[in-house]
Amino acid sequence: MATTKSTGFKLSVMTLAIMNITAVVSLRGLPSEAVYGPSSAFYYLFAAIVFLIPTALVAAELAAMFADKQGGVFRWVGEAMGARTGFLAIWLQWIESTIWYPTVLTFGAVSIAFIGMDPHHDMMLASNKVFTLIVVLVIYWAATAIALKGLTWVGKISKIGGMIGTIIPAGLLIVLGIIYLSTGGHNNMDMSQGFFPDLTKFDNLVLASGIFLFYAGMEMMGIHVMDVKNPSKNYPKAIFIGSLITVLIFVLGTFSLGFIIPAKDINLTQSLLIGFDNYFHYLHMSWASPIIAIALMFGVLAGVLTWVAGPSKGIFTVGKAGYLPPFFQKANKSGVQRNILLIQGCVVTVLSLLFVVMPSVQSFYQILSQLTVLLYLIMYLLMFSSAIVLRYKMPKQQRPFRIGKGNGLIWFIAGLGFCGALLAFILSFIPPSQISTGSNTVWFSVLIIGCIIVVGAPFIIYASRKPSWQDPEAAKEFQPFSWEKQPQPAAATAQPAVTPTATGTAADASNAGATTGSATDHNESTKN
Repeated sequence: MATTKSTGFKLSVMTLAIMNITAVVSLRGLPSEAVYGPSSAFYYLFAAIVFLIPTALVAAELAAMFADKQGGVFRWVGEAMGARTGFLAIWLQWIESTIWYPTVLTFGAVSIAFIGMDPHHDMMLASNKVFTLIVVLVIYWAATAIALKGLTWVGKISKIGGMIGTIIPAGLLIVLGIIYLSTGGHNNMDMSQGFFPDLTKFDNLVLASGIFLFYAGMEMMGIHVMDVKNPSKNYPKAIFIGSLITVLIFVLGTFSLGFIIPAKDINLTQSLLIGFDNYFHYLHMSWASPIIAIALMFGVLAGVLTWVAGPSKGIFTVGKAGYLPPFFQKANKSGVQRNILLIQGCVVTVLSLLFVVMPSVQSFYQILSQLTVLLYLIMYLLMFSSAIVLRYKMPKQQRPFRIGKGNGLIWFIAGLGFCGALLAFILSFIPPSQISTGSNTVWFSVLIIGCIIVVGAPFIIYASRKPSWQDPEAAKEFQPFSWEKQPQPAAATAQPAVTPTATGTAADASNAGATTGSATDHNESTKN
C-alpha cells in the first residue's frame, strides 16, 4: 500500500479515523451477535478494549519501526522470532483471507437472492446450496479477473463499493431502527438479558468469539502511522475516535436487527437482508428492498477485491525474496501476482464445494468463519509477542511511534491483546448452541485438522527452500533482517560500525542479498 510520505502530505486525525472505520466495518456479521440481545453491546465493547485498540497501537509501533522496509507482519515477526516464524505469520494472513472468501461471498449470494420482490421466494433461493455455490464462484472469479487488471481498477471499485455497500447501509439500518421504535413498532429484542452476559455458559460464547474477527484488519492501517503529523499524539487519537465510531456502528446496527427480528428467527446468512425487508415493509417501502440488496452485493464485491489484491501481494513480495518456489513468483504484464491469484482461486473453489457435505448453508458459513478466526488469531498472537520481544532485542531501534516511554505499557497493551486473542482462540473450538452445525465430529475435525494442515504447510515450504528461489531483483529491494547482517570489515569503510540493534542504515543496501547462503543458515539455526 502506498503512503503519502513522498509528497509531504499529512493525513488529518479525522481522515485517518474514517479510513480505520472503512477498513474494519462490515455488516455481514451483525446477525451473529444480534442473538445475544443487549449483552451484544458488552461483547463489542470488550473485544474493542482487549483486541481492537491493542492491535491498532501495536501495529502502529511496529510499522513505524520498519517504515523503510518491506514485509509487513513477516518483517515484524521475523525480526523477533526468526524468518521461519515470520513466514508463518505472513502465510496465515494470506491463507486466512483465502478461507474467508467463501463466507463473505455466501453473504453476497444471499444479497442477490433478495433482489426479487417475493420475500418467501427470496428466502427459499437464499437457502439453495446450488444457487449459492454458483454465485460464490462467479463473483469470486469475477473479482480475480478485475484484480489481474491492476490496482487502478481495484482502487476505484473498492472505494465506491465501500461507501455504497457498507457505510450508507449501516447508517440507514440504524436510522430505520430508530424510526421503527419511535413510531410504536414492537421491540422483538429480549431486554431481560441485560448488558452483562452469563459467562458461565461457555457454549454460548463461540459466536461472540467471532466478534474479534469483526475488528481484524486494523493492523494493516499501521502503515499510515508516518503519514500523520505528530504521530505520537495524533495517531492514538485517530485510533480511539475510529474505534468508538466502529463500536457504535456495530452496537446500534446489531440492536436494529434485534428490534425487528426475534432471536429465535435469526439466520446468520439471511437476517441482515430480512431485517431491511421487514423495516421497508413496515414503512410501506418494499420497493427499496431490491435496491439495498444490490448495494450490499456490490459492497461484498468491493470488499473481496480489496482482500484479493492485498494479502496475496504481501506473500508474493516475500516469496520473491526466496521463500516461495519460482512458480508462485510469476506476475502478468501489469505486475499482478498471477499464479498466486489462480492458486488462491482453486482453493476457494474447493472450499466452496464443501457445501455438499455440510447440513446447511448456514452451518457451512459458521464453520468456515470459525476456522478463519482461529488462523487469524494465531497470527495476532505472534504479532503481540513480537512487539514485546523487540523492545528487548532491539532497544536502540528508532521508534517514531512508541507505546509508553518504558516497557511497562507495551507489556500491558500487547499482553492485553495477546490474552484477548488467546481467549477467543480457545472459545472458537466450542460448537455454538444457537445454530445447527451438523455433527460435532465434523465440526472439531474441520477446525483441528484445518489448523494443523494450514500451520504445518509454511514450515514444510520453508524447509524445502533453495537459493534458486530468490529473485535477484527482489533481493536488491528486500532488506535482510537485522540479525542477518554481517559486520563490515574495519578497512572497508570509515563509517561507524553497525550495532546489532541498528536497522535502516546504509548497510541495508550492501547487505540486501544476504537473505540466503551460509550466513543466513547460521543465523537461522540460532533463531529457530
